[in-house]
Amino acid sequence: MTLTCDPSNVNMGKVKTTEWKFNGFEIRSERHKISSSENQSNLVVEKVISGDAGLYECILRGEGFSFIQKRTVKNSEIRQAPNVRISQTRWVKCEENKNEKVTCCVQSPYKVKWYEGSTELSSVPEKDCIIHEFNMQGCSDPTREFTCQVTEDATYKATTKVNIFTDPVVCEDEEYGTGRAGDKASAMCADGLEGNKIAECEENGAWKLIMDSCIVTKINELLIDSADLKEEEIQVFSANLSKAVQKEEEQISQSSATISAIVDILNTIARVSQQVNEDVMQNVLNTVDVIVGDDAKESWDFLNTNQTQNSSSELLSSLETISDKLTGKFALSTQRIQLDRTQFSGSFNEQLTSNVTIELPETGLNNISITTIVFSSLHNVMPARNSSFDFTISNNITNETTPDNAINGAVLLVKVDKTIRNVNLSFQKRNSILELNPQCVFWNFSLFDRLGAWDDQGCKFVSDINDTVTCTCNHLTSFSILMSTDIPESIRKFLDIMTYIGVGISMVSLLICLVIEGIVWRALTKNSTAFMRHVAIVNTALSLLIADICFIIGAAIAKNPKENPDEDYTVPLGPCSAATFFMHFFYLAMFFWMFVSSLLLLYRTVMVFSEMSKWTMFAIGLTVGYVCPLIIAVTTVAATAPGEGYIREDLACWLNWTKTKALLAMVIPALIIVVFNILVIILVLYKMVRRRSIGNTSQAGEKNALVVILRCVAILSPLFGLTWSLGIGTMVEPTNEGIHVAFAFFNSLQGFFILVFGTLFDSKVRSFVSQRVSALSSTSSRTRSTSAGNSSSSGLKIFNRIWRRRNVYRVTRVQNSSSNAESSESYSSI
Repeated sequence: MTLTCDPSNVNMGKVKTTEWKFNGFEIRSERHKISSSENQSNLVVEKVISGDAGLYECILRGEGFSFIQKRTVKNSEIRQAPNVRISQTRWVKCEENKNEKVTCCVQSPYKVKWYEGSTELSSVPEKDCIIHEFNMQGCSDPTREFTCQVTEDATYKATTKVNIFTDPVVCEDEEYGTGRAGDKASAMCADGLEGNKIAECEENGAWKLIMDSCIVTKINELLIDSADLKEEEIQVFSANLSKAVQKEEEQISQSSATISAIVDILNTIARVSQQVNEDVMQNVLNTVDVIVGDDAKESWDFLNTNQTQNSSSELLSSLETISDKLTGKFALSTQRIQLDRTQFSGSFNEQLTSNVTIELPETGLNNISITTIVFSSLHNVMPARNSSFDFTISNNITNETTPDNAINGAVLLVKVDKTIRNVNLSFQKRNSILELNPQCVFWNFSLFDRLGAWDDQGCKFVSDINDTVTCTCNHLTSFSILMSTDIPESIRKFLDIMTYIGVGISMVSLLICLVIEGIVWRALTKNSTAFMRHVAIVNTALSLLIADICFIIGAAIAKNPKENPDEDYTVPLGPCSAATFFMHFFYLAMFFWMFVSSLLLLYRTVMVFSEMSKWTMFAIGLTVGYVCPLIIAVTTVAATAPGEGYIREDLACWLNWTKTKALLAMVIPALIIVVFNILVIILVLYKMVRRRSIGNTSQAGEKNALVVILRCVAILSPLFGLTWSLGIGTMVEPTNEGIHVAFAFFNSLQGFFILVFGTLFDSKVRSFVSQRVSALSSTSSRTRSTSAGNSSSSGLKIFNRIWRRRNVYRVTRVQNSSSNAESSESYSSI
């Protein structure tokens, strides 16, 4: 469809700007092509659909005034494009002088003709189709190609390829014809659908469907129209979608491609909507009700066995997103879905349907909005695979059963506008005959490369009485959460254990480090460089120690067991926010003091003859080490707390990621410092190796330089926080278990590394401690023999030789937060 805006009767000079609108909104779509010349503008609408009927407005702005032209395109003026339906690939058994048929169909009022090359072929009409018969002519030509072309417009055409074979027939049916094992054939879609179906001949003699792109034409138009959907249009658009889906219910339930398209449309509605009212939600539920019925089960089975699609998971995700944007209080229902949106204070206990009950124990919160959606037939949609399921065998698995698994209850979606960790759920079994041990699970969208699966992490089976399964759910936390936006559920518990052991060792090590620094302080801080180095070590250790203590407190708050250990856990907003603030501040302080250490090393490496007073250095260190992280921490609170986006909504007391990306206030400064420290280490190593190589080109000299490099890198990496660069891996590859384990191991033990590499490897510290130990030993053993004294002195010399190393600077690690618990979960029992 082409519309022309032509001000030829108006002398407006050269057109400077052109603007097209449709129903009052500026046109910005790939389907709409705008071309302008000096005195006119054209709008070409590609793939015209019924939704393109409406008011078009063109505005041409020239020198001094504007030209406006309007045109209303009526529904009667838009005609559906021809939908040419054929079987694109066929296989036929060679039989001499046998006639074969090829069929082509198109909707009224269009007409089509068959061609072979440029030759028009004879055909016989049959309803909206034409049939051409051809003779195999002794099977001399193994492939014949025929083109079906629309009479009124030759651009609409389709080609079918007929392959002739002589081998024995393995598969044969009316839809796909004959074929050998491994042959792929196509079949035309039913009337009212457009696309194609492809099946493969299996050795057992059956055609197996491997691709189905047949989509209901009206739904395809809505899919095209949804690409330009605007917030103001959602009310009308959702109503049109609901009507179309209910009108074409039978065809839709049998078409996996149409179901997938509807899921895409719902995702668009969820993404575009800012607020969803009761009417829009009713339209959405009416739409979903059609595609989750028993008649659609085979279509969902086909979608779920396709390892590149996750339509079932996307459907659930779109509903969670939409439910998060609901406004008001109301209750809605369809044949298979019940929704209730209400408010509660304190606790919440409700029997949602005869099959599902939910209880939220005392939360300490008031006027909390909660949305619950019960799906009685989502077992037709969601695959029964769980987190330990071998996905490689899924092509042989249906929705109803996987090895030892079946969705044996309704599916409940719960959305709360606050962080509510603890929920008790009761499900009535769908099938009491199934001899399966009940499991309490939630849908984990991140499993199997975002395809999703049922996961029991944090959910516990309570009882199975009178065919009613009762569950309770909560979650764990780990050190890896500090930098990661997601943690693989399969190693979450292992990371928790590693974290607590590592942090415990670090805290003890840091205390020892501070005690040693206190002992050697006066003796080893006489010059400005040594003074500043030890100031940096003490403040790095102190910041990390306090941050680790806050981490333990935050983990305790996140779990917060009550007096009765059987009760659920709650996470109070105030204490969790306080723990998060101090964790954020002191982990940043640790990084900035590591930055001070690297600056000092750079200063002494590059500016050899420069001298700065110790108090000037001290003032700079305090400013960088504490003022900078304080500014960042306070700014983060001020920017995110008013919108309740400062901390995560579940799993842990830490910075939010999903809602406000507050976690970046930790990640960005930490990684910038780590990168800077890496560059400093490279520069220092370069100067060291260069000095050692002057005048020495022997192989031994090269080996010695290599040893120096390896030793310095091994020592400076943990001290300058280089291991925190693994945090990039946990964010980029959140499902990589190896990166999470390495991150948790190295960084939870960073306090231990600071003690070893920052203090014990310092030769001056070891020497002073040895002298103190020797002096104490001499005082307490003056009555002993001289030979014994010589032996003691000899032992100290051996100790010093063993621990002899170069002085180095050390760095500590920083935490980053991961998952902001979404306050919506989809639960069931399997």
